[in-house]
Amino acid sequence: MSVRRLAEASVQPASFAFNRANAAAAKQWIKKYPKGREQSAIIPLLMIAQEQEGWVTKAAIETISDMLGMPRIRGLEVATFYTQYQLNPVGTRAHIQVCGTTPCMLRGSEALMDVCRSKIHHDQFHTNDKGTLSWEEVECLGACVNAPMVMIFKDTFEDLTPERLAEIIDLYGAGKGASVPAGPQNGRTGSEPASGLTTLKSEKAILKSTRDREAKAATKAAQAAPDAIVAAPVPAPATAAVGPSNASKPKTDAPETSPALKTPSKAKVAPAAEKAASVSAPLHSAANANKAAPEVEQVSKQRSGPKTKAEPATAFKAPETKAPAAKAAKPSLEDKNRPAGIAKPTLVDDLKLISGVGPKIEGILHTLGIYTFAQVASWKKAEREWVDGYLSFQGRIDRDDWVKQAKALAKGGVAEYIRVFGKKPV
Repeated sequence: MSVRRLAEASVQPASFAFNRANAAAAKQWIKKYPKGREQSAIIPLLMIAQEQEGWVTKAAIETISDMLGMPRIRGLEVATFYTQYQLNPVGTRAHIQVCGTTPCMLRGSEALMDVCRSKIHHDQFHTNDKGTLSWEEVECLGACVNAPMVMIFKDTFEDLTPERLAEIIDLYGAGKGASVPAGPQNGRTGSEPASGLTTLKSEKAILKSTRDREAKAATKAAQAAPDAIVAAPVPAPATAAVGPSNASKPKTDAPETSPALKTPSKAKVAPAAEKAASVSAPLHSAANANKAAPEVEQVSKQRSGPKTKAEPATAFKAPETKAPAAKAAKPSLEDKNRPAGIAKPTLVDDLKLISGVGPKIEGILHTLGIYTFAQVASWKKAEREWVDGYLSFQGRIDRDDWVKQAKALAKGGVAEYIRVFGKKPV
């Protein structure tokens, strides 16, 4: 880094003071820092002073240091360290910063500097004859894809040619800089390919309103399908529920759009079953079957999954529905693609103890017939891939090592998990 020194005493003003608007802005910046840490506000305050005066004077550095209760030498250290602060007078109408980092250099930034040398001054940090313009070479300004580019005040001008930069300099020199549009100067929109869009040419695929409309239509279609989970106001024999459904069941090989993964419709539940459903799922494995209350076991067999915040108790199936009626829901326990290692157990574990499984994913696992640590612990590649296909963010099963976690929890619960992983399950 080059040595940065304050301007000569002959050009330094005798004093400095913020104007009314900037004084209020300075106070707001100081309030943003914790008590005792107000000195951190020196960076934005120096920038406000530069915007007011055009450059950072010695008087401004000292005044701001006194405002913040810090030694003046500390203020001088900050001002001379950061190259964003101009320590010498610059052009009153424009100070042009030309990016000279590799992407801009490869795209012709040296030619832009030649324009500045010919139109402003041969050397950097020197003003033109009128004192209205100056320039310097800087490091990356963050618009590499639109190289080469320059920055004037807070605006960037990109995709420049020497001819276009000469026009911009002339406009700023004439006091018409405000008429120059910032951004790409070759007609490009943002940072899209210079040849025009090559992907996402239609807004239909990216507009939220379009996605919401299509999702709503898909939801209505799924709810209208005969094999979707519907309300059961009147108990019916299993044959009545299964027969027509199987006869008109549409073929599908897309498990991610399965109606069974959607929020089930509310079903009427008998008072006794509804009361039992309010009991939380037991935090134990299948090995402790004799400790489960009968009513909890009954509810766990009837419902599609345990009660969570996302799935209220009213979403459980009616207790009168027999097990064969599950064939009408997808994915069902008789799904032809279901691996052999996925089978519905008698009891229910708290699968949320597995890191990476929250209430929503637990509900999906229950819909798939997965209720215990032992089930997850027995998964091979086929089971992992099958379940992974129903998750929004795939790959998490192997990434979070659900199988290893489940083995520890199935073997000895939380105590075994702590022994294996050195921490409590979260």
